[in-house]
Formats: sequence, C-alpha cells, structure tokens
Amino acid sequence: MTKICVVYSHSKVGDLIWQLPYIKSISEYHKDSVTLIVHEYTQAKKILKNCEYINLVEYNQFRKKLFYWIDIFNLYLFLKNKKFTHVYILDKINRPAISARLAKVKNIIGPGIKQQKKYLTCDNFLSDEDWKLNYSEQSQKILKINNIPIFNKFPDIQINLERNDILPKIKNINDKIISFGIDSGEEYKMWYEDYFLELAEKLQKIIKFNKVYLICSKKNRPMSNYIIKKSKYNLFEDASDLDLVNVMAILKKSEIFVGNNSGPLNLSAALGTKSFGLIANDAISELKFSKIIPITPSNYKDNVWNRDRKGMKELTVQKVYNDIISNLNNNK
Repeated sequence: MTKICVVYSHSKVGDLIWQLPYIKSISEYHKDSVTLIVHEYTQAKKILKNCEYINLVEYNQFRKKLFYWIDIFNLYLFLKNKKFTHVYILDKINRPAISARLAKVKNIIGPGIKQQKKYLTCDNFLSDEDWKLNYSEQSQKILKINNIPIFNKFPDIQINLERNDILPKIKNINDKIISFGIDSGEEYKMWYEDYFLELAEKLQKIIKFNKVYLICSKKNRPMSNYIIKKSKYNLFEDASDLDLVNVMAILKKSEIFVGNNSGPLNLSAALGTKSFGLIANDAISELKFSKIIPITPSNYKDNVWNRDRKGMKELTVQKVYNDIISNLNNNK
C-alpha cells in the first residue's frame, strides 16, 4: 500500500496554484489521493478543500535559523507517524528531504539541486542550470525524469458554492457580476485606481453587469474606498473584508475577472473564470502554463522587469477595454 506526501514550501498563493497540475499528476500516477504539506500563508486548507486528489493539507512554516531545526523535527514526526511510502518535494529546500530521511521514508523524490540530492533516494536530478527554469518547468522536469506523466499543465480548482464557510450574502448572488483585482503584494504590479474606475464604466455599457466586486486586502481597502467614493454610479462593492473562500466564490460567480498579476488572478483562472491579467512591468512568459489572458501595453517587451509602478501607466484603459471586448466577441 502506498501513502503519498507532496511538499511545497513557497508561501505565495499563486506559486502554489501553479503546482497543482503536478500534484494532481502525482496523485493520478499512484492512483490515490495525496497529503500536501505547504506554508500556512497559502491558506491551502481553504483553497483546496474541494480538490478530490488531496486528502489532507498540513502546514509547516519552513523557517530559518533556530526554527529551521524545530520545523525539521515537527515534519519528521508527522512523516513518521503517517508512515508515508513516498515523499515528493517540488522545490530545492533540504528540510523536507532531511525529515523524510530521518523518518525512514523509502522513496524521497525531488529536484536534487545542490545539497538536497544527498538526502533523496531517486537516481535522477535536475541540474544547477535548471534552477533558471520557472517553477512550473522545474516541476515538469522533476516528474519527467521520474517517469510520471503529466496530462494537463493548467491549474484547476474546484469549489462547492454551498460550503458552510461561504456567507449567505455571497451564496445568494444571482445578479450578473464581474470582479476586479485592484491590488498586489508588489506595488509595481498595480494598475491605477482611476483606470479601474474608468474601465468599469466603459465595460458596463457592453456587458450590462449589476456589480463590480473590488478584490483587495484589508491593508489596501483605501484603494477600493477611493474607487467607490469617486464613482458616479452604484457599480462597486468592496470585498476587502471577505476571507479567501468567499473571494473564491465571488470569482467563480463572476462573468469575467480583470486584475493585476497577483494571487486573485491565478485563483480566478484556476476556477475557470475568464481572467484578464494587467501586465506592464513583469513577464507574461511566466503565465504560459495558465489560462490567464494577459493584456499588455502596445510597446510591451517580455522578460523585462520594471519595479516602478509608473510603468503601469503604459497600459491604457482603452487598450484594456479593446482587448477584453475583442476577446469576448471572438469567443461568442
């Protein structure tokens, strides 16, 4: 009997979402659901609650210094008690590999870059040069060299809209809505509030939606408040108070999502909502294994990073509007 554990240490929601096709591929290869160990910041217990190929999500903080050994010990105890036969590690950190060795797991598979290979049991590893690949490409290669087929490279997330942790006011949304992801953890990726305001008023004439839900963190609530107060129309609804499950429900119910290159954009695309990513200052090549539809300035150059938010002004409202309408018309 096999018992499978998959470990991924990155803390960003978007990074975890990009790994879902490979976690699912491991599950399909072994014909059994997997246990997933991730960082608590991903909120994976909420996001992945309805994913059938994951039977349990466990959190580990993956800390440094003194806490490094505490986290190794906690992970060792978990792996030992659960008696896993296989541990797959989808990034280069040593901690889960050391813990799996201490727990005497027979099959420990990972990229094996640098020191990690000393603790793995597999024979095939990525090269140090492979660390230049993006996270999706690294995982694809890990599975390929270990003869695990990948049938779909695009993230997919299921959500039951009748879950008990979804608020009644969200469950009862029956109107036609769209959603905007107006903030980001990195300021240079954020389109301007006035642009979102203008875009909504232009789109409403064509799409005829009832509400635009403004998705942002509580910290950036002033952004949504600014848009709501400045609007001449009763179009906007602040979603900054909602937890991630209720944000997911809104994204699932939305006709379209338009937003900055951040977690909600990745979530929306994985949920199957038509999702337009506003990108001027970072690379769209990183999105090639996603259903995200990137919208870029006319003079955009890929793989050029600009850490100044002013670069987002190159992406005009008219360009975004035209690209969205063109896409919607072409897919009728």
